[in-house]
Amino acid sequence: MMQKILVVATHPDDETLGAGGLILKKKKEGCKVYVLNMTDMSRECGFTQEQINIRTMEIDKMTRRYSLDGYYNLKLKPAMLDTYSYDELVKKVSDVFREVKPDTVILPYMYDIHSDHRIVFEVCYSCTKSFRYHFVKKVLMMETPSETDFALPQQTFSPNYFVNISEYINEKVEIAEIFKSEIREHPFPRSKRNIRAYGTIRGAVIGVDSAEAFFLLKEID
Repeated sequence: MMQKILVVATHPDDETLGAGGLILKKKKEGCKVYVLNMTDMSRECGFTQEQINIRTMEIDKMTRRYSLDGYYNLKLKPAMLDTYSYDELVKKVSDVFREVKPDTVILPYMYDIHSDHRIVFEVCYSCTKSFRYHFVKKVLMMETPSETDFALPQQTFSPNYFVNISEYINEKVEIAEIFKSEIREHPFPRSKRNIRAYGTIRGAVIGVDSAEAFFLLKEID
């Protein structure tokens, strides 16, 4: 049966930083890949119309580069997810999960320093219960540069699931560059150099040139 993967991004570009290589690899293998984006720019949150238009074009370009099978944008307020009720967030996420019916779900790391990331994890993980979402067979957490690496020492990301992306690291960096306001020069955490460095160090763990690392929370065979 064809694999259906849903990557949950707290903010646009998170899907690329954490799982861009995996997305490219799985699409080449013939899998269906979807992205659920939780937050986005709006005038209400202080962004200009020009910024909003640029971000809309960036998202469109990114989805076309990946040839995604679906992109869902909830357009919630960035850095303000704690202003929504938990039930409201679960309902919005659940609707997408039930429409896509993914067998693999990739979430932000539960201890990311950004509060939005932690809220998104909690909300989405509640939508992976087997007795309600029987189609979900695998749940992974991804790492996001500038968020995962600032977790407290006792909550440090310790990956146990790796994907060889040596063939895709260059394209991953190119797609990350689409989001021009998010990528800066080294030593900024979200730089081309650091994205490659993540790939190199994770690749060294499994004996390949470049890899992406995840934490496997659940797998049902």
